[in-house]
Amino acid sequence: MIKFPNIKIPELKYFKQNTDGQPLRGELFNLDLLARYAQTLASRQLLISEGGNGFLLEKLNYNDGKLREFNRLILAIKRPRNITPATEWLVDNFYLIEEHIQLARRHYSKKYSKELPCLDKGPSKGLPRVYDIALELILHTDAELDSELLHAFFEAYQKESILKLGELWAIPIMLRIALIENIYRIASRIKIDQNHRNIANYWVERLQSIAEESPSKLVEVLAEMAKSDIPLTSAFVFEFCQRLSSQNRMLHMSRSWLEQRLTENGLSIEELIHKESQNQAANQLSVSHSIGSLRFIGTTDWTVFVEKQSLVDSTLRNDQEGIYSQWISPPVIIIDM
Repeated sequence: MIKFPNIKIPELKYFKQNTDGQPLRGELFNLDLLARYAQTLASRQLLISEGGNGFLLEKLNYNDGKLREFNRLILAIKRPRNITPATEWLVDNFYLIEEHIQLARRHYSKKYSKELPCLDKGPSKGLPRVYDIALELILHTDAELDSELLHAFFEAYQKESILKLGELWAIPIMLRIALIENIYRIASRIKIDQNHRNIANYWVERLQSIAEESPSKLVEVLAEMAKSDIPLTSAFVFEFCQRLSSQNRMLHMSRSWLEQRLTENGLSIEELIHKESQNQAANQLSVSHSIGSLRFIGTTDWTVFVEKQSLVDSTLRNDQEGIYSQWISPPVIIIDM
């Protein structure tokens, strides 16, 4: 039995902070706080009897297409030196991501989706309750899942609201779909940042070429750069300054110009370089956690998990004759081979 300390649980925000496509990163909870949060979540969720609108399957297919596009774009980069560690993780494990997309698509039929209780309010309105739970788990663990965490969370959740047997069997499916959603969101941000790094490299190479061939025209290129409406993002500034640091001294006037431009917008080179370092580290960690969690889902014996979590199952197994324990078998649709 889990004992919960007297910890204040933050108000539920129903993912309003993530409806703009940002990666699912919220306040990280330890095991005890996560269990308390599960009880709060269970007490707040309002259900409707009918759902199954097909949105999750449509979104899964959409994410699949976008992730395939992302993978093709990265593989087509001729100069991969400015590819981040998170990008490498995604490309190296793309086969695993696709495998889990296919498993989620195969196991989550439209008929099955209609049998799951759905939420009545919030951004997840009309979607299965168990999917919203999966999102909350990823949000407050940075997508790092394990067996102890899942058992503690769902044991605590069911102290307030009992999950149906079909919902328990849907947990691995919903975790897959939610993790794919998170990976898609991270990849989308990486794609934008990669484009900004490419722009930085384009201008650095132009400036370097002019500095070597015709230094007197360097000011002209800077003027052209100023008119091009460059992205003043952390990805651009990080790449631009990193490349300039090892180039011709004359190019330092480019850094001075950029510094002045940023100052006019209330920014600084040091601030954005630090921010980009943090972004890259956060993306790498989130991607590695998401990939690791997909592997965890694929190797977990979900029969054991459901048996431990099912209150009905637990009650029936206590029969003195032991008849139920001899005949129990899990739904074939959910088992990964």
